[in-house]
Amino acid sequence: MDNVRRIPHPTADQDGLNRTPPHDLEAEEYVVGVVMHDRQAYEQCSLLINREDLFVPAHQLIWDTVAGLIATNTEPHPALVRAEIEKQGQLHRVDNGNLIYKLGTHTIPGAMAPAFAERIAETARQRRYDAHSTALKAAIDRKADGEELAALVADFQQHEQLRENTGRGPAHLVASLLDWGTFFATDFGAIQLLLGKLMGPGQQITLVGDGKAGKSLFTQEWMWRMATGQPFLGDTPQEPLPILYLDAENGQEQVQERFLSFGAGPRNMGELRYASFPPIRPLDTAGGGADLIALVKATGAQLVVIDTVSRFISGPENDADTWLNLYRHTLLPLKRDRIASVRLDHFGKDKERGGRGSSAKTQDVDHVWELSYQGGGTLVLKRTHTRTGIGPDSFVILRQAQRDGDNWALGGTRHVLMTHDVEPGAVTGLSAIPGTVEHLITQLDQAGVPTDWGSPRVIKKCAELGIQARKSKIEEAVRIRKNRPSADLPPHLPPSTFNETPPMFGGPPAKTPGQTSPGEVGGTSPAVAPAPPSPRPPSKEGGGGADLPRDTSDTSRLCDVCGEPLTGYRLERGYDTHLGCEPETGSHPPEHHAPDDAA
Repeated sequence: MDNVRRIPHPTADQDGLNRTPPHDLEAEEYVVGVVMHDRQAYEQCSLLINREDLFVPAHQLIWDTVAGLIATNTEPHPALVRAEIEKQGQLHRVDNGNLIYKLGTHTIPGAMAPAFAERIAETARQRRYDAHSTALKAAIDRKADGEELAALVADFQQHEQLRENTGRGPAHLVASLLDWGTFFATDFGAIQLLLGKLMGPGQQITLVGDGKAGKSLFTQEWMWRMATGQPFLGDTPQEPLPILYLDAENGQEQVQERFLSFGAGPRNMGELRYASFPPIRPLDTAGGGADLIALVKATGAQLVVIDTVSRFISGPENDADTWLNLYRHTLLPLKRDRIASVRLDHFGKDKERGGRGSSAKTQDVDHVWELSYQGGGTLVLKRTHTRTGIGPDSFVILRQAQRDGDNWALGGTRHVLMTHDVEPGAVTGLSAIPGTVEHLITQLDQAGVPTDWGSPRVIKKCAELGIQARKSKIEEAVRIRKNRPSADLPPHLPPSTFNETPPMFGGPPAKTPGQTSPGEVGGTSPAVAPAPPSPRPPSKEGGGGADLPRDTSDTSRLCDVCGEPLTGYRLERGYDTHLGCEPETGSHPPEHHAPDDAA
């Protein structure tokens, strides 16, 4: 029909919606087909492309499934890929499995896969530039000014450069090398800490505490205030920060109750995105890392909260490989993209050793914060590990809450810095908080207890002075006092300075039985810590030598209880008493035991 005038096909300039973006379907089919058979082919291709470079969604699903199999050290096969996708209930996305068998049958040798992956990478790059040009034209159509257009171009160039720096494209290896001129021109000390002064932009921290401390309650309010541009812990408001909160610990009814008690609601959640029991794969696998990164990009988050980290891993907590895999697959990509993260963790059986599980879990974080409940709504937040040393090392916090009948009052729950009316010579900071080790050290200093006394003698002295503290806390105080410089007789930690006056709620709120704060149930912590019983007075039998003056010219070590020299392994290993004089294990003094109740 030569006499018919043909209507030209719409171009990108005329109608981008009717034009298929650049892609290479043949290359995608070959690559997706071969990686289902060949682990090495997948590893080589993954250096050149990622899931987003694949244009067809079904191909992305197969790619992700293969990545999950390889992350669990399972050799890929089309039958296993089909079984995994069926388990996820996504079989309809791959033509009920027919696409898997089609691509897995007509495949290529694994050695050819990188060549086709390069073709995919090139068309993916064209597709990104095509989308960028469309965005620019759309901005021009709506009369955007030059500043907005320049921002669009700068943002696109930044993402392209980031892609180069994160192992995508031919320059991914050399792109990680530092540019010394730019590096030394950057003032890292001028970087502003995020709201609350607990971390900086792009940093990764761990918040450790036991169940009664209320880690989630504290973190939820912190994130809500950060996402809505409100003040927190005496820090001035900042620009709202996009936050993604992953929660596999708290039920939705608890979450709602808590946010309402903060004063939050559907219209003032700001930039907070909350994923309740998200169906992502374990974060210590490649598939889980890919899931989280995809969720971060979908929400535009600049900070991710993982509550609680043990709920998002598949490996044993005591296995160092679990935490190394978590870092490699999830935390490293986040840090590389300057995405900050906060992961919540539980104390182990021995609180002195921090979070439970392998010590490898603290090797990759910038700071470790420990949250402990002291009773009466008082919390102590102390930094135990730090990579930078920037910011405060401790906070004393008061958790305030109000009830309205059977419910927690709207906006009546908050965490504020505890303030003290400071007089000349008054003790401030952690040393002013009963129940802390710092407070115990202050009491011992004020009582004139010698700093070189061992734990048994200090336990006796505490009983005489009426100082109530459990044995482990006394031992920690003794260790700190022995190791500090002799001139540092006041509290060994610098006093904290508090500027925020806590809002008045009119006295302690009434609580339902077993509930201490919004969302905290089951008697997780008493409203006021009960006073422990006082230790028994020291026995009068056999302990007379403990107070005899020592001969400082003698290099031998004397027992803190009987005053006789220590010998053998007790001397070599730094013990303070003979085995028979140890109050917990020996027979002298006969019935002296420190209280086990928490002070």
